Amino acid sequence: MFAPPQTIVAEVFAELPAKFRRKDISPERAASGRGVPHAGCFLEGPSFDRAGNLYVTDIPYGRVFRISPAAGWTLVAEFDGEPNGLKIHKDGRIFITDNKLGVILLDPATGRVEPCVSRHNMERFKGVNDLHFASNGDLYFTDQGQTGLQDPSGRVYRLSAAGKLDCLLDNIPSPNGLVLNGKENTLYVGVTRANAVWRLPLLPDGTTARVGLYLQLSGGRGPDGMAIDAQDGLAVAHPDMGAVWVFNHRGEPLYRIQSPKSEVVTNCAYGGPDGRTLYIVDSEAGCILTARLPTPGRTMFSHQ
Repeated sequence: MFAPPQTIVAEVFAELPAKFRRKDISPERAASGRGVPHAGCFLEGPSFDRAGNLYVTDIPYGRVFRISPAAGWTLVAEFDGEPNGLKIHKDGRIFITDNKLGVILLDPATGRVEPCVSRHNMERFKGVNDLHFASNGDLYFTDQGQTGLQDPSGRVYRLSAAGKLDCLLDNIPSPNGLVLNGKENTLYVGVTRANAVWRLPLLPDGTTARVGLYLQLSGGRGPDGMAIDAQDGLAVAHPDMGAVWVFNHRGEPLYRIQSPKSEVVTNCAYGGPDGRTLYIVDSEAGCILTARLPTPGRTMFSHQ
């Protein structure tokens, strides 16, 4: 038996300024039964650039913000989309998984967005959610849409650096956040509606087989975004539990990082000068939290 996880209460790093908090909602989202978010935003997709700025998305209002190391907020882009996951390529390009538009590219200097990939074999995506880069530039992303236990048809795709798009798995009940291990031979996928994290072994030819259940959570909404540390430990955001769970490389729970603001914690990313600070998105409160951890996060493209 392993010891119960240690509880850490996160600290508030930065709150979205009042001038950016909205009180309206689009007719399209209102028709789907979604009201105005409690915080006047719904933040997601944390990712750091090389200068230490943190980028986050705002799903219902089609916005992307940049947060400086001093906690200053800048509106980078606003467009007719629903941006969720965001990752920054080693060459500085910003890739975003947008529920309406597919995978898109953002120019942070102009705020302009353009399509990257919106269909697979001429079929549009269900609603892409999150993404992760391998060291060779291959892009892995999830296609979640409205899938769940009633419709386990969510997908994981790989867009190779050469531009080839392959579907790795197509039977997932709500695929969400995803990360690669250090050897890049295993892809971990948060499966929200199954309240689980799946392990996808990657074979030499790029396909996957013997997919397994890695973590089984309970309560809350199910795992959302994830981050991985230098020892292959997983940080898993768990909305409606108000927490991020940190597991070691064996899948044993080490820490429960609790939000002091709300129960809807959706994603996380390692950052800070030594990489040992976990930055956590509290979407319900519209803020970014931090917690110090002993093991630094793994940086994408760190193999090159």
